[in-house]
Amino acid sequence: MKASPPEQKELLRLQALDIRLQQVEHQAKALPQHAELASLARTLDASKTVLTGRTGEVEDARIELRRIESDVEVVEKRIARDTDRAQHTSSIKDVQALETELAALTGRLSALEEIELAVMERLEEKEAAVAETEAERAAVATRVAEIEADRDVLLVDLNRQLGELARDREAIVSAIGADLAALYEKRRVAGRGNAASLLRARTCSGCTMTLTGNDLEDVRAAPADDIVFCPDCGAILVRTEESGI
Repeated sequence: MKASPPEQKELLRLQALDIRLQQVEHQAKALPQHAELASLARTLDASKTVLTGRTGEVEDARIELRRIESDVEVVEKRIARDTDRAQHTSSIKDVQALETELAALTGRLSALEEIELAVMERLEEKEAAVAETEAERAAVATRVAEIEADRDVLLVDLNRQLGELARDREAIVSAIGADLAALYEKRRVAGRGNAASLLRARTCSGCTMTLTGNDLEDVRAAPADDIVFCPDCGAILVRTEESGI
């Protein structure tokens, strides 16, 4: 295949653009914000599990408190009823029975109130734990928003660079023609990104191997518009005044 020396030199520009494109794409994927956001996401997931557990404990304590409050209400009503009956009966036997029952009810009420107080204290502790977890999650969410904002600013610039590089690349591909562009792409795939290399001082800039013997003579003998390849890495060798041949 043939291509004019200026067209071949354009392959070096194309190669440089492709290298820069890879670098910028890597920068976009490797932004430190990505790792930090992933870490914070794991933190939020873990805290969500904690919050769910603590919220459940709060609800359990509330249910227990409502049950105890209901028991207290029943005992208080029973005490009020028995007190009223004792005040309105003339039977000494009934009064004695009511007083015995009232003593038992008062003891029961005292015990329930102690339990109620303990449950209320436990409920306050559980609610405080929930509030603490929610505050921690809110702080993490704020940090996430800040990091996302920083990341987005960087991505805007990197995407701008990618857009400019892509436009420059398209212009070069259009200028060198479909056949040469196709050959370049083929060599880029085969060479894992190394498609065109400058031959400088008889050395391929792609693999840094120096041409000697028959390989060097073949390149020297090739017309300027011939496409020649590095015998070691297979890249298109672009010859210039720096080639030393």
